[in-house]
Formats: sequence, structure tokens, C-alpha cells
Amino acid sequence: MSDQAARRERRISALIALTAVCGVAALIVSAALLAKSPSSAPRAQPTPTTTMAPVKPVSEPVAPQPEPSGERIAASWLTTTSRQTGIGTVALEAYALASVRLEREQPKCHVGWTTLAGIGAIESGHGTNGGTRLRADGTTTRPIVGPALDGSAGTARIPSDEQSERWHGDTEWDHAVGPMQFIPSTWRTWGSDGNHDGTADPNNIIDAAYAAGRYLCASGRDLQTGEGWTQAIFSYNHSEDYVRSVVARANSYIKP
Repeated sequence: MSDQAARRERRISALIALTAVCGVAALIVSAALLAKSPSSAPRAQPTPTTTMAPVKPVSEPVAPQPEPSGERIAASWLTTTSRQTGIGTVALEAYALASVRLEREQPKCHVGWTTLAGIGAIESGHGTNGGTRLRADGTTTRPIVGPALDGSAGTARIPSDEQSERWHGDTEWDHAVGPMQFIPSTWRTWGSDGNHDGTADPNNIIDAAYAAGRYLCASGRDLQTGEGWTQAIFSYNHSEDYVRSVVARANSYIKP
């Protein structure tokens, strides 16, 4: 283990010990702690209100329904939270829907909408980088394509292939794509159909936010703990500065 890795392990161990003593309150990030270590989960966030379609018995035939697929975030919650955070309602609903869905599917994960929003803000300005915007259905008006992953400027070195080329158009090098900036090879594993339209599209923020949440929940992580949250965000981007940026942005979306 390198000295840097050892120092990081010691910082994580210290936070875990603090959490054991102080409970959930220890997960609130102070400015001093954040400067020393990213090993902290965002503060607790309000749970978005949902409007649910009635659940029908499995044996009862169900006619195909138009979008949405039976679940939306309440308009009142979206309007209020969008005004408080500055996040557009399309992106905000995508983060909230992913969080609500994963709370049902993986209740031990505890991925909050603010965490997904923190990632979305840093990766693409909630789907607005480069002058693009989000349509009502969650797709971007133009592709959001990251720099070539050719090994320069500290990037990974990942050659393109026929499957990934269709997302970014580069025949030589891969690029991260979409509002949550998925590398195509990662999308092949975690690509998700968040809006139930039959297609997993990294350029659709509803699909991408749900996929990001599933990725963060991998390996049974509990994002309510500092260790679990840090490991999850670090796996998304192997940078401690990135982890610190996400926790700061996520906490900024929580009303004091």
C-alpha cells in the first residue's frame, strides 16, 4: 500500500470511529473536516413527495400505459425545490425519481437525490454544458461529449470501438457521454431504462441518473455512512478532489 493510500485509509478509519460515537449526526460535514478528508456523506435530505399509480394485482391484465409509467414526482415538490436549488425541474425530477426507485429496489443503499444532483452538477451542469438543454422527456438538445480519453491531461487511455463510437463519433478514442458522463464501456454494464421507454440512453438524464444511482449502490454499499458514500463517489471518479466537490455541491442543495 502506498503512503497516500495508507493516509487515506487512516482518514477513513478515523471517520468511521467518529460515526460510531456520534451516530448519524457525525455525517454532517464541517468545513474543517471537509478540508482534511472527503470521507463524509451529505447531510440528510428531504424525501421528495411522489404521486403513485394504483398497484394492480399481478394476475390482472394491465393495458399498456403512456408515459409516465405510473410514477412521477409531485409538482409542488419540484417547483419548491427547483426554486430553492436552481436545478431545472427536468433534471431535478430525474434525480428524485432515481432516488425514490432505488429506495424501493435497494433499501439498504440510501442514495439521496442530492448526491445524484451533486454529480450531475459537476459532470454537466445538470445537462446544460456547452449550450445544450434538457427537453421535457429528459434528452439533451445536443450530445454532451467529454474529452478524448487518450491518456493526455491525466485522463485514462481507452480506445474506441464500434459500440462506443455510436455514442460520440470518435473512431480512435473513447469519450464520456451524456449528462452524467458515462464512459461507454461502463454504460454497457450499468445502462438503465429509467423512463421505461424500452431504451437505455446515456443522453437521457432520466436513464442516466437511474444508472448512476445503481452504479453507486454496487457491492451493497450503504451511502448513509461516510465510508460507503466516499467509496461510491470515488468509484465514479477516482479523485479525492472530486469526492470533496460532490459532497460540497450535494450539501449546498439542502435547505438550511
